[in-house]
Amino acid sequence: MSKLPHIGTSIFIVMSQMASEHNAINLSQGFPNFPVDERLTSILTGLAKENIHQYTPMSGLPSLLEKITNLTNQSYQRIISPKEEILITAGATEGIFATIQALVKTNDEVIILDPSYDCYEAPILLSNAKPIRISLSDDFTPNWEKIANATNKNTKLIIINNPHNPTGKTWTENDFLQLEKLVDAYPNLHVLSDEVYEYITFEQKHISVHHRPKLWEKSIIIGSFGKSFHITGWKVGYVIAPENLMIEIKKVHQFLVFSVSSIAQHAINEYINLVDVNAIGKFYQQKRDFFQNLLKDTKLKLMPCEGTYFQVASYASISNENDIDFTKRLVTEFGVATIPISTFYANNKDNKYIRFCFAKDDKTLIQAAERLRKL
Repeated sequence: MSKLPHIGTSIFIVMSQMASEHNAINLSQGFPNFPVDERLTSILTGLAKENIHQYTPMSGLPSLLEKITNLTNQSYQRIISPKEEILITAGATEGIFATIQALVKTNDEVIILDPSYDCYEAPILLSNAKPIRISLSDDFTPNWEKIANATNKNTKLIIINNPHNPTGKTWTENDFLQLEKLVDAYPNLHVLSDEVYEYITFEQKHISVHHRPKLWEKSIIIGSFGKSFHITGWKVGYVIAPENLMIEIKKVHQFLVFSVSSIAQHAINEYINLVDVNAIGKFYQQKRDFFQNLLKDTKLKLMPCEGTYFQVASYASISNENDIDFTKRLVTEFGVATIPISTFYANNKDNKYIRFCFAKDDKTLIQAAERLRKL
């Protein structure tokens, strides 16, 4: 008997398989196709011969925990405890899963803002809790009236994702003021802030929960070295939370994976000294601008992209097909794989939007644009 009967194969897997079968350019899954920084691969090569291949401590490599403390202070002027408030996880997904499993109980309610990444709902259901899916406004900003009306004494978590996947939207100062009011009004409410794209923002500087002292005692923040350092396959993320919450999260983590890849942690620990996180957003802004310029001669209408490495586009002037059928035809007839936005909604809301990943080398983006101009 299935515990997740309505959950099938991920749309990301489906589209990547179709891309492979039809020799299409894969702009669907969110991973870079360009080489990793040679400084990092050089560090990794050297470490392979070192005696660092056994378990690290359950919470993470102590020196890397210190580095995250320094990075958080450098980026947000927030001081956290490396021993009590940080956990290295097997990717951000494990951090999200462990957090929800640790803090959410039977019949608790968890607010998810749609369109939302698909890893949020499953751990809620496995906790015998209730996911409350609330759609963002048409411009992908939070609808605070709807959110407030859906919040009650049983609401344990609200999951926020900023910068936002799939839309590339970022939160404003007012959004955080509204969130603070909500948390003040409901003592049982906590915030799970998915900030894996924190260093990939463009014209507007990222506003983080780390910037909001009023939220610190009620918030769990998720980060990702995979996203920040273009090493998604390493699956190394981290969780930052107050000690009382972290104690519970670590209890789940130790029975999920116990500890994370030792060589990956050691490599990141050395590499973090060399990399300028402020350059990451500039790098991807060039990618975004390059891709947008390539698509300006197509019939696609590009939506604003304020962060992440995703570009949402409307195909409404091209076809009346639903977005799933359109993306499948885009693969089979035009040789480009994308993601339909309706799959990020509980109600499969179809606004004729598709998502491109532009974390690709210039050659790939140019070839994709040439095919998209034929639409």
